[in-house]
Amino acid sequence: MRRIISLMHVSLDGVVQGPGGPDEDPSGGFEHGGWSREYRDESIGRQILQMCSGELDLLLGRRTYEIWVDYWPQHDDNPIGRNFNAARKYVATNTLSELSWNNSEIVSRDLATRIREIKAMEGPEIHIWGSGELLQSLTAEGLVDEYRMFIYPVVLGQGKRMFEHGLPKSRLELASSEQGESGMLFSTYRLAK
Repeated sequence: MRRIISLMHVSLDGVVQGPGGPDEDPSGGFEHGGWSREYRDESIGRQILQMCSGELDLLLGRRTYEIWVDYWPQHDDNPIGRNFNAARKYVATNTLSELSWNNSEIVSRDLATRIREIKAMEGPEIHIWGSGELLQSLTAEGLVDEYRMFIYPVVLGQGKRMFEHGLPKSRLELASSEQGESGMLFSTYRLAK
């Protein structure tokens, strides 16, 4: 069975909203878009490149898909872009009816059942980048196997949180942790056995 791996940029107070840029997600009056940029260094770049260098599939929420479809298809010269463009992309959405990014499939009805079917299929590991609401739903269903988190040394005080709506208690094990040059931690947690 394939593994589903969450990859998330998160502040010390659990905010996951808009780490990449000022216009990424200003919803709810969020004023700190692009907050992770000042902490980005070579160690983060190496981690991301390593995680994205092998074969993988992507599982994206609608908002993440809309951001990425405007960027990655035009960056096939980048090794991450090349890999993302070649990957099978599953997009959880109830509002989009067609997808323009190659190898993309809409997942809309009975999300948990369809994701279980996808996990049972032959194929590479499945990465969820961002997609906070989708992550919340899949975690509640016990479908996420691993959490890879870029934890930044900043408190934002506002914004969407990683598990905004709460979840049942789950035990995790720290599989690895590495400190970046900027004080950021890259930590991997797996479900405890």
